[in-house]
Amino acid sequence: MNTAAPTPSNTAAVAPASKIAVALRGVSIGYNGVPVVEDIDLEIFAGEILFIGGGSGCGKTTLLSSLNTLRPPISGSIKIDGIEIVGADQETLQSVRRRFGMMYQLGALFGGMTLLDNVRLPLEEFTDLDRASMDEVARAKLGLVGLGEHALKQPSEISGGMQKRAAIARALALDPQIIFLDEPSAGLDPVTSADLDALIVALNHMLGTTFVIISHELASIFAIGHRFAMLDGARKRLVALGPPAELRDHSPDEWVRRFLSRVPSSET
Repeated sequence: MNTAAPTPSNTAAVAPASKIAVALRGVSIGYNGVPVVEDIDLEIFAGEILFIGGGSGCGKTTLLSSLNTLRPPISGSIKIDGIEIVGADQETLQSVRRRFGMMYQLGALFGGMTLLDNVRLPLEEFTDLDRASMDEVARAKLGLVGLGEHALKQPSEISGGMQKRAAIARALALDPQIIFLDEPSAGLDPVTSADLDALIVALNHMLGTTFVIISHELASIFAIGHRFAMLDGARKRLVALGPPAELRDHSPDEWVRRFLSRVPSSET
């Protein structure tokens, strides 16, 4: 990797206590009016790395789709930088969407376009910059993730890990305050996954960006997460929130301790 990223273990152990970037109050999420998780109260601090996870089917991806404005919750309030997005009009939603970036699980890069073209897309949609200025910004973002020399390559010409970094560069295009990442380590080998963790830490330290990461990768959660929010599909609620190691060792909830300790359900 070409970035001068700190090792993941250099991340702060405690979430920064600062302004609230995202606030959820009484949020219930689900499909066709049937809740998967109910009554979520959660504050995400500006500048923290927050992981959201839980067992299969717990609702973490559904929650992400509500946070990024793609699926309204069944009920409750979601504020991003103090702006209510539940029930907001399209003009308000467009304004809020400029405040966050999104990286999907498989990167979601457009295969017939170069990395430069992919990263330039948000600038074309949301700014009035001329083409030269947009290209300059896009190249700068690719440089931040160590891909400056690969700007004119297509996604098929680079590795899976590089595709994930290119997707992060695209998420950074508009200088967002918040980046949502959906299973960023999915499909990556352990070394590449650790490199990606280090990049997230580097960007968090360098830019002060808030990262909200959907993942059940325990290695990443413990390496770089300030806090971990755990959903339980069986109980349909948020069952834990705090520093990962503290929850693993001291949570009063046995399921939380077993999950974070990777203890088989058959073990007593």
